[in-house]
Amino acid sequence: MNSPDVQTLLQQGRLDEAEQAARHALQRQPGDIESLNALGLIALRRGQLERAHQLLESSIASDPNYAQTRHYLGRVYDAAGNLDGAVAAHGAALKLAPGMFIIRLHYAAALERAGQKEQAAVQYFRASGDAQAQGRWTSPETTAPALRPMVEHAVRMVKETRKATFAHLIEPLRQQFGAASMQRVEQSLRIYFREEPPVYPDPRQQPTFLYLPGLPPAPYLPRSLFPWIEALEAQTDAIRQELLQLLPSAAGRERVFTTEAIEQQNLRGLQSPPSWNGYYFYRHAQRRADNCAVCPATAKALDLLPLSHVRDHGPEVLFSVFTAGTHLLPHRGVTNTRLVGHLPLLVPPDCALKVGDEVHEWQEGRAVIFDDTYEHEAWNRSDRTRVVLIFDIWNPYLTEAERAAIELLVPAMGDFRKAAETA
Repeated sequence: MNSPDVQTLLQQGRLDEAEQAARHALQRQPGDIESLNALGLIALRRGQLERAHQLLESSIASDPNYAQTRHYLGRVYDAAGNLDGAVAAHGAALKLAPGMFIIRLHYAAALERAGQKEQAAVQYFRASGDAQAQGRWTSPETTAPALRPMVEHAVRMVKETRKATFAHLIEPLRQQFGAASMQRVEQSLRIYFREEPPVYPDPRQQPTFLYLPGLPPAPYLPRSLFPWIEALEAQTDAIRQELLQLLPSAAGRERVFTTEAIEQQNLRGLQSPPSWNGYYFYRHAQRRADNCAVCPATAKALDLLPLSHVRDHGPEVLFSVFTAGTHLLPHRGVTNTRLVGHLPLLVPPDCALKVGDEVHEWQEGRAVIFDDTYEHEAWNRSDRTRVVLIFDIWNPYLTEAERAAIELLVPAMGDFRKAAETA
């Protein structure tokens, strides 16, 4: 009887028949990994932990690079209460087969039992994400019955760990500003964790990542909210002169969309291939000192603005260059805690921005502030280049305490996702 038959017998719980089939297979092919592993699993299910350990060690000696064997050995250590051994064995299995989400699930469980809760939460999150990417663990029906308790525990544990982390981060702000100062932030987190649904006063506004309730919604924000806006506009000529010195050369320009595939999804051209690129002053929160040094008037003007500094996330500030015929398709921004500003510098005819259902035609030197969590698009239907200075700023309706909370929470959310991606 070949190894699939052994596996079928194991799945059916027919241990005596499975053992007999595995022994026959070993007689035909001594050292067969699948058969040794099957015997090890049978011994484990019978509570014969020492024998299971010996069989699996023999299997590892036969083929040290077979991930499943090390995973089974980890389960033996689990059963024996050897936490360090379980973590090491599951971890070794995962290095050999990082895409096997069931191994990762057991690895996370071993980490949790060993008291390494933060690492466990990361591994649970990665295991669930990998499984769901293959259509598994998305519902009870797509989860094997034997695994459901572990998967359900993983989901709860990840949420509880992250909630505890976020609560710890904002606790000093609660102490400093008072408990009431964090009410909207705490509601935002409940929405983030899907513990309550978002209620949008304007249904056109739908952030893709983080929604803070209670901030008055509008596609375009009134100028009266921004006392610095006229001082910025007064610098238009100086900023434009620095742009014109840069523009003839592509040196220092970067694609806004980092891959050709993303460009193709988001850009269209009238007669020639579209292009959206820019000279960055900040990208993903990192200040581009070279461009700031080349454009001192622009850099000085940016110091007037309440840029939304969030580690690894923002602001994004750039001379945004649309070549002739470029159309940026409708899309939405990530959070209503920040707004986007445009200072138009070079605007040929037939260029516009549409936010929600409202079209705004740029005017050189006239700044516009909008909420990019409304569906928005922009186009240059002329035969010349269009350039605006784009900058991310804090939503002025945020309190000081709320802004401080966002500065802490968003990087923590990003750190967790990055940790899971590289786990």
